[in-house]
Amino acid sequence: MTLADGNTLAVADLPTGPPPPAYTVGPPFAFRYGDRPSSELLKTWEFDRSERRLDSHRTEYVLRYRDARTGLVVRCVAVSYADFPTVEWTVYFKNEGTQSTPILEQIQALDAQFERRPEGEFILHHVKGSQTSPTDFQPLETRLEPRADERIVAGSGRTTSKQLSYFNVEWPGQGVIIALGWPGDWAAQFTRDEGMGLRVRAGQELTHFKLLPGEEVRSPLVALQFYQGDWLGAQNVWRRWMIAHNLPRPGGKLPAPQLAAEPGIVTNVMMDADESNMKALLNRYLEERIPLDYWWMDAGWYPIRTGWWNTGTWEPDPQRFARGLRAITDYAHSKGLQSIVWFEPERVAAGTWLYDKHPEWLLGQDGKDKLLYLGNPDAWHWLVEHVSELLKEQGIDFYRQDFNFDPLPIWRANDNEDRQGITEIRHVTGYLAYWDELRRRFPNLRIDTCSSGGGRDDLETLRRAVPLWRSDYVYATTAMQNITSGIAMWIPYYGTGINRVDPYSFRSDMCPAAVLQIDVRRKDLDYNSLRRMCSQWRAIAEYYYGDYYPLTAYNTGEDTWAAFQFDRPESGDGMVQVFRRPGSPFEAARFQLRGLQSGARYALTDLDAAGSKELTGRELMNEGLPVVIKAKPGAVVVTYKRVEPVP
Repeated sequence: MTLADGNTLAVADLPTGPPPPAYTVGPPFAFRYGDRPSSELLKTWEFDRSERRLDSHRTEYVLRYRDARTGLVVRCVAVSYADFPTVEWTVYFKNEGTQSTPILEQIQALDAQFERRPEGEFILHHVKGSQTSPTDFQPLETRLEPRADERIVAGSGRTTSKQLSYFNVEWPGQGVIIALGWPGDWAAQFTRDEGMGLRVRAGQELTHFKLLPGEEVRSPLVALQFYQGDWLGAQNVWRRWMIAHNLPRPGGKLPAPQLAAEPGIVTNVMMDADESNMKALLNRYLEERIPLDYWWMDAGWYPIRTGWWNTGTWEPDPQRFARGLRAITDYAHSKGLQSIVWFEPERVAAGTWLYDKHPEWLLGQDGKDKLLYLGNPDAWHWLVEHVSELLKEQGIDFYRQDFNFDPLPIWRANDNEDRQGITEIRHVTGYLAYWDELRRRFPNLRIDTCSSGGGRDDLETLRRAVPLWRSDYVYATTAMQNITSGIAMWIPYYGTGINRVDPYSFRSDMCPAAVLQIDVRRKDLDYNSLRRMCSQWRAIAEYYYGDYYPLTAYNTGEDTWAAFQFDRPESGDGMVQVFRRPGSPFEAARFQLRGLQSGARYALTDLDAAGSKELTGRELMNEGLPVVIKAKPGAVVVTYKRVEPVP
């Protein structure tokens, strides 16, 4: 235990007697083995503990338990962070015996008890997942009264399609953030007792299996971040930890804000695309002086037969791309742009190369899309080799991976009664190993995670990839504002599409990663507005890495205002995005800002107006930022910069 004053204390050195009720002393995970609970078994097993410093901020602890009778080894690998109040762990189970183990079941990667003071109550803050709906990423709040039992399940095998696998449990004056890293099916249960306790259990939803000799499996990754104070402030500590220790850094750098163009609005995704029209559309963006970073080629560049959904032959269509995608990516590179190319390797349609040539690698029913089973080493090793060649041969800079069907029924249908959960574990670990090998071979490779939008945004995935397409629900302005307000609490880097050039629509869609989907064949569009919006986005995009504060409550109504703030306290600057929705009768509003220095003065600039004005941090936080929007609907972006620090 690291105390607030910096001193450390071993839990074993705490005074004898009952442990403090606010702590779980002992393994923070649980399981049943041979029909006995781990709370009984682990006390009798061989145990050893080791630790090592990983770097200046992280220390690894390994707890190892061994059952001498059956040879089962349980290894908990934990990491604590010196710069954040955060700890994480993953539990591994290995059969080091010569016979199959008894049944291992009900594995809870997290099993912990929390206690509150008599006043107040536990409140669970959680978030809806990505279901292609206008309420994707809606913040949810559940009050956990005595005897409450709240169970949340992924339910499809796509980890965040129903709810995000991130939770903030708040109780008076403090709380804990809980995150799961598991790109599969998970369950989390929050059980209140009759007193002041809350038990939290989380892990893979179904585990009931024996382990074969030499076999090893793992649990979901668990991360806990403790806090004191208000829950919204804790979300910014979480965002900072995500940026500091989790966002992938290809080439050693954080992912930069990026502006891409995707021609699907013209080419029906990529089904009507060929080398000629790709270059022509790219040239139109350049002719209009749109400052792009990436040229994005989405689904349909392979032989498509009846549609883009016929995935499983991963080669450029020779009829439309006789010189491959390389002719287009080289052309983009010559213009200073990089390339993004879409893949969906796990879903295999009938009549494709994988379906016909390697049925032994596939799971599922005949006549339906099948799953390329990444739990089969031959399958994911082939995928690594094949995709690696495509990345090199076709000049692909950004690998975009989608996943458009639910794997859970396929996983479970493949399990025997005494092996339930194994197929899922094997596929999940193969999927992560596949990406890790791509990243090893291509240190500068960027990866985009997409699963019908944001259906695969768990912590393990987000350590390897960023979600450039946060939801398949796009363009509707009110929904876009709300999706930003929800996702930004948990995921600092995300993207979406922009298909209109007017300021209200463009600003409703603005993200750290934006993709333009404009029909640039049209000469009558307001390209001056588009250039101005792109320039403004570029000027404020770095603020998306700052602390985030929603300034208005989540609301789907068209007759309200919406506002949120991104703040960088270290540099004393930030921005506020404000929207007057189309049905609002009000032309003016005030918004109380957060995170400023009370005694400092701030220069405020409306991006649509000349000049600036100054207000103190105290005025901005107490009286609020005054905003006037006469247009209905209308949107403004106000930036601020500290000009007079606190004496």
